[in-house]
Amino acid sequence: MNIENTQAQMRKGILEFCILSILDKKEAYPSEILEALKKAKLIVVEGTLYPLLTRLKNSELLTYRWEESPSGPPRKYFTLTEKGKTFLNDLNGTWSELNHAVNEITQNN
Repeated sequence: MNIENTQAQMRKGILEFCILSILDKKEAYPSEILEALKKAKLIVVEGTLYPLLTRLKNSELLTYRWEESPSGPPRKYFTLTEKGKTFLNDLNGTWSELNHAVNEITQNN
């Protein structure tokens, strides 16, 4: 069994939750999302982020708006929709349950 593969799968499993949580605090463009993930030591590349943002938008969990940039091309700012906020709330409940269960198993053995 390959530890790097297992670690990557664990990160992928929570990436959507983390992105929605970032956008729950404020709207952001992809570079800001990547920076927030990096600051939390969850390293993600653009090639992973953009398809995920598109999937979340197509699922009506996110919306976006364009804004002119003082340097470079216009930026696409993403924000949660009401459906996205409800979805994130459900994920928060699931995360809390999973976190409790994993801590119970790993700390009490």
